[in-house]
Amino acid sequence: MRAATLESRLEKLGMVRSFSRPRVSNDNPYSELLFRTTKRRPGCLRKLFASREEACLWVSAFLDWYNHQHRQSGIKFVTPQQRPCAQAIEICRHRAHVYKQARQLHPGRRSHSTRFWHQPEVVWINQPPPEIENVRVRWP
Repeated sequence: MRAATLESRLEKLGMVRSFSRPRVSNDNPYSELLFRTTKRRPGCLRKLFASREEACLWVSAFLDWYNHQHRQSGIKFVTPQQRPCAQAIEICRHRAHVYKQARQLHPGRRSHSTRFWHQPEVVWINQPPPEIENVRVRWP
């Protein structure tokens, strides 16, 4: 994408160009990860939208699915909606208990230890350099 072409196209569409965080060029993985999830989701749209309203409805449904149903591997297979509350911790605690019980019932089935189900304290796509301290995104 060339900046001048992109800028003029956005203007024609009545859109405001957004910029990444100041002096940070590595915000792209966030959007790439979301595009990957969008494309791989069952029922992903493979045609153009007939109208702006249709596109808005599809995006709204996708975001609802993404936040309330899509279990993400980076946060131990809980949904983004479950992550900031104690629900994610309880889900992981329950999974650890189930795995432990299964291992006790059938000790010969697995030669390795059970999965580590504790929620990570902090999740990053691009961790900031060590000189930037106390940088955290607060959940609503």
